Amino acid sequence: MSKEILSVVEVVSAEKGVAEEIIFEAIEAALASATRKRHPEDLDVRVSIDRETGDYETFRRWEIVDDASVVFTQEEADAALEKLLAEVAPPEDDGTAEEDAEAVAGPSVFDPNRQILYSDACERLPGLDVGDFAEEPIESVAFGRIAAQTAKQVIVQKVREAERAQVIEAYENRVGEMVTGVVKRLERGSIILDLGGNAEAVVNREEVIPREIVRPGDRLRGYLREVRPEARGPQLFVSRTAPELMVSLFTLEVPEIAERLIEIMGCARDPGSRAKIGVRSNVARIDPVGACVGMRGSRVQAVSNELAGERVDIILWDENPAQYVINAMSPAEVVSIVVDEESRAMDVAVHEEQLSQAIGRGGQNVRLASQLTQWQINVMTEQQADEKNEMEAGKFLSLFRDQLDVDEEVALILLQEGFTSIEEVAYVSEAEMLAIDEFDEEICRELQSRARDVLLIREIASEEGVSSGAPAEDLLLLDGMDTELAYGLASKGVTTREELAELSVDDFTEIMDIDPERAGKLIMTARAIWFEQEEAESQSR
Repeated sequence: MSKEILSVVEVVSAEKGVAEEIIFEAIEAALASATRKRHPEDLDVRVSIDRETGDYETFRRWEIVDDASVVFTQEEADAALEKLLAEVAPPEDDGTAEEDAEAVAGPSVFDPNRQILYSDACERLPGLDVGDFAEEPIESVAFGRIAAQTAKQVIVQKVREAERAQVIEAYENRVGEMVTGVVKRLERGSIILDLGGNAEAVVNREEVIPREIVRPGDRLRGYLREVRPEARGPQLFVSRTAPELMVSLFTLEVPEIAERLIEIMGCARDPGSRAKIGVRSNVARIDPVGACVGMRGSRVQAVSNELAGERVDIILWDENPAQYVINAMSPAEVVSIVVDEESRAMDVAVHEEQLSQAIGRGGQNVRLASQLTQWQINVMTEQQADEKNEMEAGKFLSLFRDQLDVDEEVALILLQEGFTSIEEVAYVSEAEMLAIDEFDEEICRELQSRARDVLLIREIASEEGVSSGAPAEDLLLLDGMDTELAYGLASKGVTTREELAELSVDDFTEIMDIDPERAGKLIMTARAIWFEQEEAESQSR
């Protein structure tokens, strides 16, 4: 019987790759369970197996308890707990009595099958203390067919727990790395990978490359996204769609990346269809794009084949964001680009015949370029760009003309010099303003004084509490409108051109001190957009 136990331990440990100690503990638990079933009383049993010989002994155990902490009937336990609660309860009910009752541990009912009083234990087994266990040898059950069957489930459970613990230990420090496995089975759109060493990983449906054909036995690589130590179900979660997987594949295929001669600056993917990856060289003599493409495209093709034929654009990174965006828009050629740093957006103009190519099928090309560069990219034709520039230039001209009270020529000079707001005019350095050929010192001083007056009016209106906020841009830029009047209207709740158009002349003169004739002109100017819309609708019919 001893040799049989040692044989079981050795075989199961070798087969499952689990430490022999865990198998010994499982057999001990199974033998203890079989022993308890032979006795009608509820015993506490411990089995000890000699790790060298396989011999085992069985002991009945009693926990040593303090005499004062136990009672012998349930009625006595209830009475003792009630008395204890009365001693610790607050004088008045403050709503915490129930919580206090749960927190108080009253005396427990004495169980002679599993417990022994400290006073009795001292007489029989001196040297033990409260909380220790008193033990007495009893007859052991044979490790035969019945005991083995009883042990089976315990051993299986222990082995499974040990295997899962080993998997967690092996992979918890590998999160963020690429792993390789063999497709074991497919489950409702998800892929189960065998990583070896009793480790399985799941590629959830949303992490599977769309339309990729996968069969059991195929070898796949994936990005280890998460290790989750759960008692049941999958523990390792792998992604086939993560951009990090493509970065890892290029690092594997391109030695210069592994040696840090080339650096990957970003990656954007439309899994299974197309991707863009930004690279730069840390060594002047190395072409990063050529190195990643490889001889006759061998390196990039290897990555593409691993990702179900996903086409990869290698983009040269540039520290100039505008140039980086131009590179990322490949294969479309950019004609012009306008950068808005405040909103982190760029307007990119291309030739009309290349517009569809620049946008890509379903907006794929521009979307990937935006994700790669982390700039919002608006693609348009040259004509659309010119029209937008003219429209914005008109707004800025109107802004300077009306709010600074200057003529068209001065407003145009400010626009050509790159000014796009009243704040820029007010707070630009005097030297920079004087650098404009057409302006002398007097003009510069006057322009900045007027700009600061406009900003002061805005601040005063804001401090007075404009009910609906500051005036909208379309109201500020309305022909004939000035900043003071716009903020005055806003303080009365009229903040947009549309709201002004809905006023009558009487309404206007009632809320503002304004000449009726001017009020009428401003209202008609605001309503002009209505007539334009009606005319456009009639023509479309």
